[in-house]
Amino acid sequence: MITEKTAIIQVIRSHRLARDIFAKHGMGCIGCMGATTETIENCAKMHDIDAEALLKELNELDIGK
Repeated sequence: MITEKTAIIQVIRSHRLARDIFAKHGMGCIGCMGATTETIENCAKMHDIDAEALLKELNELDIGK
């Protein structure tokens, strides 16, 4: 399960479609150096994104794994 404390890079490496979800929310996480250390929570705050909505979409990827 992906949580607010999960590193962005971990999600990107684990789920090929995660990049699309991040992009949909206006997050350029693919090329960002912060993706290697930042958590979902921190990144959502920096981009003024609803972390719960983002987590919901990302965790739906876990179901389809």
